[in-house]
Amino acid sequence: MRITRIEERSVKLNGDIANALVNFSEHTISLVQIHTDVVRHGKTVTGVAFNSIGRFAQSGILRDRMIPRLMNEAPHALLTDDGSRLDPARVLACAMKNEKPGGHGDRAAAAGALELAVWDLNAKITDEPAYLTIARHFKREVHSKRVPVYAAGGYYYPQGDADRLQSEMQQYREMGFTAFKMKIGGAPLEQDLARIEAALTVAGDGSRLSVDANGRFDLKTALTYAHAMEPYRLRWFEEVGDPLDLVLNREITDAYGGAVATGENLFSSHDVKNLVLFGGMRPKLDIFQMDAGLSYGITEYVRMLEQLETSGFDRLFAYPHGGHLINLHIATGLGLGGCEAYPGVFQPFGGYSPDCRLDGGYVEPTDAPGFGLEQKPGLDKLISNQT
Repeated sequence: MRITRIEERSVKLNGDIANALVNFSEHTISLVQIHTDVVRHGKTVTGVAFNSIGRFAQSGILRDRMIPRLMNEAPHALLTDDGSRLDPARVLACAMKNEKPGGHGDRAAAAGALELAVWDLNAKITDEPAYLTIARHFKREVHSKRVPVYAAGGYYYPQGDADRLQSEMQQYREMGFTAFKMKIGGAPLEQDLARIEAALTVAGDGSRLSVDANGRFDLKTALTYAHAMEPYRLRWFEEVGDPLDLVLNREITDAYGGAVATGENLFSSHDVKNLVLFGGMRPKLDIFQMDAGLSYGITEYVRMLEQLETSGFDRLFAYPHGGHLINLHIATGLGLGGCEAYPGVFQPFGGYSPDCRLDGGYVEPTDAPGFGLEQKPGLDKLISNQT
């Protein structure tokens, strides 16, 4: 088999929402398709993926550097030893030729989109859902398709405040979600506390509600919020400060009895090693949110999990950021603690397809070949138009 062409398309996200630092109305995503000469069911097989949600498309890095490297490589050099499929690690290594170590950032997301498309492609070649392909590759068994999920939302909207937030959370509950996440840090403390209390009227108690500061707080502000929120006994306090300020993270975990969550802005296993060594993360309590679409794909993500487990942490405390179908398959195939869901925001990429069964806070991926992105309303049209 061989790659015949690779396409990248920058797609604008729908919606006008904001967190404590970022307005997402201008954000885009790189939708990638890897076309091959393999034919299944009368059609050529195409692998489809995207980098992740809440960043920007990586068109320049992909089109100018990484896609040409793959297209110029000898076809056999990208294949598994038996020549039947693309090898994700070899594809990643080729895409990263002539790139210096470190300096991750945007290139990690560009490479992640390509590497994830390989997993979708390989699953379609074997005519199975991606979670099975992932599990088999890493010699794991899928003991259950039911994955715990939480509905992420609670952004700052141009109009409306606590009442709109409460209504939004109620919609998620009616869909079948039982755990929720909302944003803080974009309003004064008193207003954020009122928003938390509004969300708690739907969540029921703090163990079902997490808050996310998106890295905005300095230590003084973080401690003020932590002290004010401690009586709510929230599920976790996410991205308290700058994701690379490990000293701040450690000082928060020293002072705050509840769980903290971080990791979505860490892009390599070396970053995770530094977090567990110096960031004060506590086993069996704190949450790791690394996202394969932002960190070179599943190949590097599994290295991150191995780093966690070598350091005494449990993969059941890994909940990938992103809220979409790709990470649902990753959580299922790798036996993670759960994953995020974006049922009401970041369309057409956020959330799951209607055929994914959601009940009691658990969701099941379908058995569609690959990640099943073609089943997602709105996304299906973008994929078919790009083919």
